[in-house]
Amino acid sequence: MSGSSTSPSDRAGRRTLVAVDVGNQRVKLGCFHAASDDGLPEPAATLSVSGRPFDVDRVVQWLGQHAPWRASWWIGSVNRPIASRLLDMLRDRRPDDPVTLLAAADLPIAVALARPDMVGVDRLLDAVAANRLRRSDRPAVVVDVGTAITVDLVMADGAFRGGAILPGIAMSARAMHEFTDLLPMLDMADLRTPPLPAGTDTVAAMQSGLFWGAVGAIREMVARMQADGPVEPDLFLTGGASPAVAQLLGPTARHVPHLTLSGIALAAAALGRREGNHGDVSNGG
Repeated sequence: MSGSSTSPSDRAGRRTLVAVDVGNQRVKLGCFHAASDDGLPEPAATLSVSGRPFDVDRVVQWLGQHAPWRASWWIGSVNRPIASRLLDMLRDRRPDDPVTLLAAADLPIAVALARPDMVGVDRLLDAVAANRLRRSDRPAVVVDVGTAITVDLVMADGAFRGGAILPGIAMSARAMHEFTDLLPMLDMADLRTPPLPAGTDTVAAMQSGLFWGAVGAIREMVARMQADGPVEPDLFLTGGASPAVAQLLGPTARHVPHLTLSGIALAAAALGRREGNHGDVSNGG
């Protein structure tokens, strides 16, 4: 549904679902126009903007193109200050749009941990989407290569079992710069393709260590999670450097670019069926 093709009756009867993944550095948005009971829902349009500072004008421009009429907003956030700025924008620019801030208790997934509410909602949303993708008789390992790298296990019964959190490539690069005298701050966009293992200068050596160190850690965690069960889990990767990393983890690794946004769309559909309507701004749980 776009501004150029939407009739007045469509505007009255249908509402675009805007999924928002609020990370620690960036905000990713996706428009979903139709729910799906089979397969993974894919966004019709996406946008990724800086969260520091939050690029309000770019978001508003994008909404004018892809969701000019009423939309329902479903937000998964791991950064409270950025999420607060987003909510302020919505109250100011889209006051009639219903908004839900998702929490662990809202999601259609069992969490086999003592404190589900203490698990990052992005990790759980990835797991919700992985449950739609994995084979029914197999667990899944989900790798999200973001500001932090997470490697999580979803059991064959669909329950989230936990995982590992380690510094992301950009975070590690900043730490090397800030805790040394001479190591420069790197532009991490260069690490979306694998660097040579043996760097021939300081920058190249840092790129090698950062990238291959992250790949090695991911590979080790995936191998150990695979060794814990009787069958090999399905493997899904998402996030910044995940296309390059997926190629290095073997032919069974699958890159899913919008895994978190799709998880939000699935959670919204499940919560809508459970409650029968969309509420105003809520804290989920």
